[in-house]
Amino acid sequence: MKLYYAPGLKPFAGNLRKAENLAEVLIWKELRAKKLGVQFLRQRPIGNYVADFYCHKLNLVIEIDGVSHDSKVEKDITRQQMLESKGVQFLRFADKDVRYNLDSVLLEIREFIKSSAPRRFGAPPLGKEE
Repeated sequence: MKLYYAPGLKPFAGNLRKAENLAEVLIWKELRAKKLGVQFLRQRPIGNYVADFYCHKLNLVIEIDGVSHDSKVEKDITRQQMLESKGVQFLRFADKDVRYNLDSVLLEIREFIKSSAPRRFGAPPLGKEE
């Protein structure tokens, strides 16, 4: 499914890419260049929002919630609900978890990819042969 975005967000997303924080740098090092088997884009405009990381193949947004999100929890919920209504799935991690527990965060992402791959790519789920 093609997800459109407000054209004015493209320069904003570019600025966000330049101003990334430590948690985004750490996770991007692991997501880039299909290291986990699927391609992710960072600071990707979707609708009227910019997702921290987006995988088109899985229709998955990964959000890193830092201190700046503390004051906009309601906006984050509204944004997530709107995107989920369009079929987008979310994984959300706290900034501190990425910085101090990156292995666990990556494990959760890998598990999501692994559990999504059979459904998304036409094969039966693991352990269930047809």
